[in-house]
Amino acid sequence: MAQIAKSIKSSNIIKGLVYFLVGIFTYPGICIINRLRITGMEHLKNLPRKNVLFVSNHQTYFADVITFIHIFCANKWRKKNKLGIPYYLLWPFTGINYVAAEETMNSNWLTKIFSLAGAITVKRTWKKDGGEVRRGLDPSDTRNIHLALEKNWVITFPQGTTKPFAPGRKGTAYIIKQNQPVVVPVVINGFWRAFNKKGLVFKKKGSLLTVRFKAPLQINYDDSLDDILETVMDAIEQSPRFMHRPAKKPVLAEF
Repeated sequence: MAQIAKSIKSSNIIKGLVYFLVGIFTYPGICIINRLRITGMEHLKNLPRKNVLFVSNHQTYFADVITFIHIFCANKWRKKNKLGIPYYLLWPFTGINYVAAEETMNSNWLTKIFSLAGAITVKRTWKKDGGEVRRGLDPSDTRNIHLALEKNWVITFPQGTTKPFAPGRKGTAYIIKQNQPVVVPVVINGFWRAFNKKGLVFKKKGSLLTVRFKAPLQINYDDSLDDILETVMDAIEQSPRFMHRPAKKPVLAEF
């Protein structure tokens, strides 16, 4: 047990260092070059420190997750719906893991550094003749997510792709059914406009980035996987009934 505790402490030190370095470099792009509007941070206030699953739509490979980490660190310092000056990076909240495709995290040296920030890599797809073929989560992947939920918050993107209104994957429903976590839905927007697909290069400066946390879902864990997945997809506003909903008028950001 002492060895495990020492390993966890070492891991958190590394994560804290990565959060500080990545956070310092990414803060201007999120809050100065672009504008960030956060709502619903009050739903983070009384969450337990473990077995919390954040489910969100997905617009870039990295900018989404990096912004979540900024927000969770700011939340630790009792910020309310804003980041403010990023002194929160001096003592960040490191109890975070996020689910990411193994192929993405192993693509280059920079993504390997990002993986130190708490990535749980999964083999969700394989490519054949230039196309993507979907498959369920590998048992070892679900086991790793289970282990992460036992001690941390976990961020996952049920669609597994940045394509809007893509169908959700049952792996997320399976994780919810098996682990019975607190499930917090998040709806984001503007990242696809501000950044390229990887989320590391600016595409349009001055964009409004929005992150909206909703209240934890009331889930019947005895429901079928299809019913649980439908509840999640409705909550993150990616089910078919949201496809033709008129866009809301943007509100100026308070970062």
